[in-house]
Amino acid sequence: MNWLNSEAFVMFDQHIIWSDMIGNILGLITLALGWRRSLLTWPVQFLSGLVLFVAFYGHLAGSAGKQVVVMVVALYGWWQWSRSKGRSADGQITPRFATWSERAVMAGAAALGTVAVALLFKAYPSLSWDPWPDAYIFVGTVVAMYAQARGMVEFWIAWLLVDVVGVPLNFANGYAFSGFVYVIYGALVLWGMRDWWLRSRKASQPALEGAPA
Repeated sequence: MNWLNSEAFVMFDQHIIWSDMIGNILGLITLALGWRRSLLTWPVQFLSGLVLFVAFYGHLAGSAGKQVVVMVVALYGWWQWSRSKGRSADGQITPRFATWSERAVMAGAAALGTVAVALLFKAYPSLSWDPWPDAYIFVGTVVAMYAQARGMVEFWIAWLLVDVVGVPLNFANGYAFSGFVYVIYGALVLWGMRDWWLRSRKASQPALEGAPA
């Protein structure tokens, strides 16, 4: 497995390693599958997390730990989508908007979780050289994946907020390919968010049309 952490090529004076490249390509595929609302989203997400764990392990312990959580949530997402009653005839998940109470819970969990994880990173410096942004990405990723597992349109917004910090952090740590991929993520997230938003509106129309005046 040592070859995964060897250099693949140099791009714009940045040394790209195999694990960073492969893991993030799988991440892009995951995002595309998520946009298509395919159940395959989660196995590919799990594989991406596994490869990126290899990339970060021994260098960025916090990011490596995040990938472990990503893999666990990927298993939860697969379980949630496979048993969802909101799947369409073609097997795809039907997106919906979160309720205000769900949004409040996720926002509160993100805020408290970021503080708790950052304090953990500060107490154990070996876990992260930059506790607050690393904690922000860690918790933001979990919240985004949870919202995706529940079929919430808001998961796209959560990914955008993660990207805002993820791009500069990856470049600063020498993971240039991750940085470039995060930029592409941003564009795909906007596209996917529009698609899920439109589909969630269509899904609610029959109920609205059948409601009493």
